[in-house]
Amino acid sequence: MKRIFALLLAFTFFAVSAACGPANSAPSPSPKPSSEVFKFTNNNMPRIDGSTANIPLITAVRSVLLGIPREDNFAVSGTDNAYVNLIDGKADILLVYAPAQDSLNYAQEKNVRLEMAPIGKDALVFLVNKKNPVQNLSDKQLVDIYSGKITNWKSVGGRDAEIKAYQRQLLSGSQTMMDKLVMKGTPMAKAPSTYIIGDMGLLVDAVAVYDGAENAIGYNVYYYVSRMKLDENIRLLSVNGVEPSTKSIASGAYPFVNDFYAVIRSDAPKNSPQRILFDWIQSGKGQELVVHEGYAPVR
Repeated sequence: MKRIFALLLAFTFFAVSAACGPANSAPSPSPKPSSEVFKFTNNNMPRIDGSTANIPLITAVRSVLLGIPREDNFAVSGTDNAYVNLIDGKADILLVYAPAQDSLNYAQEKNVRLEMAPIGKDALVFLVNKKNPVQNLSDKQLVDIYSGKITNWKSVGGRDAEIKAYQRQLLSGSQTMMDKLVMKGTPMAKAPSTYIIGDMGLLVDAVAVYDGAENAIGYNVYYYVSRMKLDENIRLLSVNGVEPSTKSIASGAYPFVNDFYAVIRSDAPKNSPQRILFDWIQSGKGQELVVHEGYAPVR
């Protein structure tokens, strides 16, 4: 896999350099470099922020465009904080999941217009402990569980045990997807504070190993739990009989699919590094990298 990525990196970097200028040329002194001669360097690389599940893509983009090894400890602010940083001018471009309404309201309050382009697809998935015999739920059953109408696993073909339904924090990308794709206006049941988990990894841990994990259910984004936080103690549920996979997400067969985005401020100058990167990630080469990193393609 490392050899394949190295080859892709060399090929893609060559293509970008050929389009943007000689590989060994000095950075342009112009504050608005033309895309025809532009080369990404450490000095002009846009400040990239985004969602946790997009860290692999962000590090791949930086690796390809800067010609550097993958960065192991690259940190992001998370979906909501990333939007705040872009709006406040503390980030230049986001690779990020869909914004919560609060983020859009904040942009309006600050008179900032966001320019968003879909660059890949992911999905909201539901995970249970591997000791739980339930393997499939319908979309209606999930709504009934999270609205509090179904409270025992035996109602959906499981054991006679109370359902321990974990939720994500209000402004997380996962919660935005949950509200938009699953609940669709149905209020979620008020959960104990210990059932509301802010960190994506801790949500997986709760279903995998916390006390009562065999009776737990939670939700997260597919890429994160299938690629970044693998745990042999969890199982992803099918929904309406469809298993989540890159293929079923790309085709739309899995029901809870949502785009993720490249986002810049609409006032970014035409030839600014962030706009050049924004255009490149939507290009054929940028989309090849999205797919190479294991995300479902947007088209």
